Amino acid sequence: MNKIDQHQARLGYLYVCLAAMLFAISGTAAKFLFNDGITAFQLIQMRTTLAFSGLLIWLCLRNPALLKISLKSLPYFIGLGVFGIGSAQFFYLLAISKINVAAAILLHYTGPVFVALYVVFVQRQKLRLNITLAIIGTLIGCFLVVGAYNLQLFALNRVGIFAGILAAVSFAVYSILSGYGMQKYTPWTVLVYGMLFAALMWNILHPPLEGFLHNYSLVQWGWILFIGIFGTIFPFGLYFEGVKRIQPTHASFTATLEPISAGVIAAVFLGEVMAPLQIMGGLIVIGSIIILQRWGLPQRCN
Repeated sequence: MNKIDQHQARLGYLYVCLAAMLFAISGTAAKFLFNDGITAFQLIQMRTTLAFSGLLIWLCLRNPALLKISLKSLPYFIGLGVFGIGSAQFFYLLAISKINVAAAILLHYTGPVFVALYVVFVQRQKLRLNITLAIIGTLIGCFLVVGAYNLQLFALNRVGIFAGILAAVSFAVYSILSGYGMQKYTPWTVLVYGMLFAALMWNILHPPLEGFLHNYSLVQWGWILFIGIFGTIFPFGLYFEGVKRIQPTHASFTATLEPISAGVIAAVFLGEVMAPLQIMGGLIVIGSIIILQRWGLPQRCN
């Protein structure tokens, strides 16, 4: 790998790490809104609508040429928006609203396993031993970070558990599909059209714009806008920029930094203390990501 490719790979890992941190903050903000009575349906509708609107305005002002796509690509973007972005966000939010955040995160981050299975059984690629060990490490680390050893998982709300599993599958779908889309389009073109069909879906399945028609407080509106912009546009954009530079498998496992970020946020702002096993889990995840970054042979998606 030449120096340019190494630089691009490092940027890819950096972008995904930043995305994971922003996703972690948005998850905490979503829980706050759920506790105030906002539903998952309302939040996903507002989140996707705000994100698409912001992206559209930004691209129109910055580079309208990025909005040009082939009509033959519409089925791809519909699939990405409906079965990937829109479904992943909704099922994750639904899981958070039904079960505790730790369990939702644990279920959500089985998603990279589905990415790895796709790579092995569909793309017929072999995972090297060090990559396999890194993957196992991230899963064990995530299990410890969220305190899953204290969870009675099967005693939790069944809708929440099922939603968490579907969130994982949807996460894998948009991780894989985004890589294919960026063979032809920029990450921001892929994102704006994926978000368009995600927003359309949730304005069809839920009464159009109903989520916006409530008397929210200024604090609630602040969190809603934060989730729409800094919890959706920026992290998805950074994640797609990362996928462009490294394999979807590596990007999805690097994103397991989110629960670590969530733990740090909880410690700083909520005064929560991480147990020794949780700290150990965080170190295992970080070590596994370093293995992926140094010896995982990251490459652009072809």
